[in-house]
Amino acid sequence: MPQTKPIVSVENVVASASVDQKMDLNEITRTFPDVEYHPDQFPGLVFRLKSPKTATLIFTSGKMVCTGSKSEEMARKAVKTVVQKLRKGGIKVKKDAVVEIQNIVASINLGGKIHLEQAARTLPRSMYEPEQFPGLIHRMLDPKTVILLFSSGKLVCTGAKKEPDVYRSVNNLHALLEEKDLMIYD
Repeated sequence: MPQTKPIVSVENVVASASVDQKMDLNEITRTFPDVEYHPDQFPGLVFRLKSPKTATLIFTSGKMVCTGSKSEEMARKAVKTVVQKLRKGGIKVKKDAVVEIQNIVASINLGGKIHLEQAARTLPRSMYEPEQFPGLIHRMLDPKTVILLFSSGKLVCTGAKKEPDVYRSVNNLHALLEEKDLMIYD
């Protein structure tokens, strides 16, 4: 049983969505003057929401990418809100957006230090080059995530598609670090 309980904080959820129709980005820009659209620099339009605080990219294909939410539920809500606002503004959107979570990024504190040199030699599928990057990069197979480990005991988990996968990854890794005696508690 690990000596500490990891503190996990979801920092960003990236979701893709599609309304399955062509979108007139110039019309959206005329209707919503606060959106950002610079087609010469980037093909998508940026639709920001204050609540939930997110940015949704909308493309002419009807595809969308929502970033900045702190949960899967919030990402779905944000896309739904954007579609509702478009409809309210007179933009014809026939279907509701189909939302799919692409990536969840979380920061974690294990509450103890990690012996990175030993961890690099012990953990499979790990890469540690301190001259280039201060963290150890660990690729987990199940669930399929990438975890950055820092000697401070802080981690960054990325690549999860479901929130429970973040917790499973972190708990599996924490148990492994303890089992291999790679955690240092003051």
